Amino acid sequence: MDAPVFPHDLVQAQRDWNATYAALAAPGAVRNTAPRRRLLRLSARIWWHPFWGNRTFGVPTARIELRRQARTDRAGVRTA
Repeated sequence: MDAPVFPHDLVQAQRDWNATYAALAAPGAVRNTAPRRRLLRLSARIWWHPFWGNRTFGVPTARIELRRQARTDRAGVRTA
C-alpha cells in the first residue's frame, strides 16, 4: 500500500506541532503558557484538516504516516 500524499500545510502543521512539543518537553522551560496554547491550536488544525474528510478508511494509519513523514527532513517527503 502506498503512503498517502499529504497537503503541504498539513505536513507543516505537524512539523510545527513536533517542534512546539519538543520545546515544551525541554528541561527548564519556565514560561510555557504560549507554547501550550500553540500546541492546542496546532492539534486542532491537524485533527480537523479537510484532508481527513476525504478519507473513508485508514485514517489512524494515515495519521501515523503523517507523523513519520513530518519527522523526516529529507527532500523526498511526499506532499500535494
